[in-house]
Amino acid sequence: MKTLKFMMLPVMMSLFFILVSATTEDGSKQTEKLHSASNVLKDFGKMKESIPHDLLEGCQGIVIIPKLINAGFGIGGKRGKGIAMVKLENGKWSDPVFVTMTGGSFGLQIGVQSVDLVLVFRHKGVLTKVKNGDFTIGGDAAAAAGPVGRSASANTDYKLEAEVYSYSRSRGLFAGITINGSNLAIDKSANAAYYGPAMSSHDIFETSKSNTVAVKEVKESLRAL
Repeated sequence: MKTLKFMMLPVMMSLFFILVSATTEDGSKQTEKLHSASNVLKDFGKMKESIPHDLLEGCQGIVIIPKLINAGFGIGGKRGKGIAMVKLENGKWSDPVFVTMTGGSFGLQIGVQSVDLVLVFRHKGVLTKVKNGDFTIGGDAAAAAGPVGRSASANTDYKLEAEVYSYSRSRGLFAGITINGSNLAIDKSANAAYYGPAMSSHDIFETSKSNTVAVKEVKESLRAL
């Protein structure tokens, strides 16, 4: 038994460093993250079975996490950085707020997986109320795998009872991904680096004034999807 513990120790240490180092960012990385989020939306748009148009039309918020790292060896974990946006009263999308997702899991699992994750929120209040705190998906907000199909008929018989619907594109050898139990938090340092320290997440969620090329690209990609 002791031998097994010693054998697992270096594996768990490697897992820790993968999760941390793979998502470490500094102030120069926010534009890159926005471009990555835009590319995720473009890639989803090329898929035969994607997020239904009607669901996007009716949703009030969206979270995009490019290259979420999902790794495990008995005990698993996930970590990634991305953006969150909500719909304003005029129907336009807000400027993106930078967020961080973390989580853990137990069970028979082994491998490392890079996942492009998109979360569709029925109500924007779940995101805007986060402000300086965080919330747990599946705890504070019920989550489910989202329906697929581009036409309105894809959702005819689908009961939209969850608050969050998840969509993902995976790479690697990991079998599946579970978002329930994951923690979504505002990345205050990233927001300060991109927008300036005077802008809170609440302020960013309430405006659509950013004229940077990266923000425009994300909004255009979202409208095209």
